[in-house]
Formats: sequence, C-alpha cells, structure tokens
Amino acid sequence: MTLENITGGGEESTGALAGTLVVDLSRALAGPHAGMMLGDLGARVVKIEAVGSGDETRRWGPPFVGPETDLQSSYFLSCNRNKESLALDLKSAADIQILTALLERADVVIENFRTGVMDRLGLSMTRLHEINPRLVILSITGFGHDGPEAGRAGYDQIVQGEAGLMSITGSGPDDPQRVGVPIADLLSGMYGAYGVVAALLERTVTGVGTVVRTSLLSAVVGVHAFQGTRVTVADEVPEAQGNHHPSIAPYGLFGCADGAVQISVGNESLWRRLCERFGIDSADPLLADNAQRVRHRRHTIEVVERAFAGFDAAELLTALAEAGIPAGTVRSLDEVYRWDQAISQGLLLEVDHPTLGPIELPGPPIRFFATDGQSERETTKRRHRPPPLLDEHGASIREWLGEGTQR
Repeated sequence: MTLENITGGGEESTGALAGTLVVDLSRALAGPHAGMMLGDLGARVVKIEAVGSGDETRRWGPPFVGPETDLQSSYFLSCNRNKESLALDLKSAADIQILTALLERADVVIENFRTGVMDRLGLSMTRLHEINPRLVILSITGFGHDGPEAGRAGYDQIVQGEAGLMSITGSGPDDPQRVGVPIADLLSGMYGAYGVVAALLERTVTGVGTVVRTSLLSAVVGVHAFQGTRVTVADEVPEAQGNHHPSIAPYGLFGCADGAVQISVGNESLWRRLCERFGIDSADPLLADNAQRVRHRRHTIEVVERAFAGFDAAELLTALAEAGIPAGTVRSLDEVYRWDQAISQGLLLEVDHPTLGPIELPGPPIRFFATDGQSERETTKRRHRPPPLLDEHGASIREWLGEGTQR
C-alpha cells in the first residue's frame, strides 16, 4: 500500500505539498487548523485521536448535526477537512509503537500539548529526531515554550485578554470584547503552518528537519501591527474605540436613514470626493486634513452622519460607489455564504461526509494559478476530503504500516 492509498480511496493527492505526510497529534483548534491548512495544500494529514473520545471538539456544541445515534459537532467539522483519523492510546506501548512506525515515514508532526507533555510521553524533540532526522516538528503552546509562564494552559479568550487584543476591541475602554472567532488559536495555526512550509523548504538544502515553535501569545502580538508601534515608538497606549479607525478618519461604520454603512476615506482625494458628493464643508478647520479629523473624531462622525441622514443604506452605497469612495455593508454570515463574490473565490466547498452526506464547508482562502504569459488557469481545483469519523482510517493506516488491523 502506497502513501497515496492510505485512505483506501486510491486517489492521488495533488497540490504543492502532495506526497508530504503530516502526523497531527494536536487537538482543539490551533494545531488542527495548521494541519488543515497543510491538507488544503495537498499534504496527507493523519489525525491521531484518543481512543473512544477523540478530539474534544467532537463534543463542543451545540450545534450538532446528523442522526441522534451519530451526532457530529459543527465545530469539529470546521477545522478537520482533508484528514484521516487514527485512534491511539498514547499510554499504550503497542500504540506508541504504531505511532513510531508512522513517524518514521512522516515529514511533519504537529503537537499542541502543554510544555513537558511530549517528554512524558517519551516523544521529546530529541527522541522524535532519533526516530526520523528529517522530521519537521511544529509545536504550539499557549504562552511560549520557555520563560516564567511557559507552563500556563493557553485558551483562546484568556490569551486574547492577556495579549492585549481585548483592550483595543469593543465600543470603548470600559467595554473590552473578544474577537468573534478564536483568533489566537487561528493565528497560531496559521503562523505554525507558515513555519512548517519554511522548514520543509530549508530541509531541501540541509537534509534534516527542524523544530518550529509558536504560541497563541506570540501569534496575537505578531498582529498588533500599527497598534504595537503606537506603544513601542509613539509611547501611546491604544484603547478600544468601537467601529472607527484609530489613525484614519472618516473610516468606520456610519449611521444613515435605515441602518449603517462602512466607508474608508484613506486619502485626501477621497475626502474631497466625499465632501463634493454629500455637501460637506471642506473649509471646516476641524476637518482640514486627516490628522485634524482624527483629533476631532466625534465632530467628523457627526458631520458625516448628518450628510448621510437623508439616504437609506442601499441608496447611500450606490452614491458612494458612483463617487469612487470605498464602502460596504455589514453582512450576516449566512449572507456571506450566499454571496456570489464569496462563492466565486472558492470560499464554499461541498464534501461528501460518511454519515451526513453532502455538506458545505467554508473553503480554503488561497488559490494557485499557472500562466503561460498570455492566459492563466487555476491549479487548485481538487477534490477535498470531509472531516473524518473517529478512527475512520485506522484499519487502512495499520495495514499500510504493516501492523495489521487489530488493536
């Protein structure tokens, strides 16, 4: 049985990472998201799950979907496409032997245990490289692998608070809010996958694997962007200020007759167009340039919303488009997945789940194209695998490893 036949489906993998075998020891979201990203790129991802219970996200809900006898968590479905499932007891010597045989053949291993857990399992970084010197190891923790708080458990919302993100999110400084998705988990998975791809490229030169480390804390600090340099360079402490940009005005959500629209006036040319189209007094000294408009943000918002008050949202969006001013609405998620533009970008894909049948999942955000200098064709069109049932591929993987199908 070849690598391409691990799933028993016989279909050959395609994509930039085709032929790459990833062993995913992670659970919940950060590591599984990294593994899914690698699977989207064509890697074979074998997800190792606890015998009987599996990844804890299989129980995170509601919502659950499917027959009462085999309910599936929509949370689990969100981060485990393009994977096979193998259930192992990592406290069992026999199952550790199966895992070791898999690691000998692997290119990448992903883990997001708390610091020290891999050592206690007998799978230290040193031991992993004894098993397979070419192995790229991705290790994700909550607060980092060393330092005075390395041992802390890392849960997304806790890290959003500890890493400062909640202090700049919300309606104001007294209203800290979490981001509406587990962004610390997702970002650490993204940074981890990015590190893995770099390490695989480095391995083509060195011939040996390396250890890639990131954390939820590092990932959130890594996207502080201009809010970070406000602290480190300008010596300002940013605060939450709702739906308006801290450094550009007008830029944010503005009320109109029947709701609100968003605009982004990122330069003086756009500001002049806005003034001309909506009768705003461009000679107002408090609105003279972006710096003044930011300093007098409340006045800027009042002026713009007064100009928008006579328009309903649909009319306003049309007028803004005619004036060449970037604008948009606020869509609910169900509207996003019905939006022709989102669908055109491959952001909704259908897979055939073994118990749920055909289901739609959010699609991968990256597309690849080949060009001959005159035209281009998309090279990412591939069949995606559904998130697996627990141990769905256990028998075929054991057979491939030569361990037989019995536990």
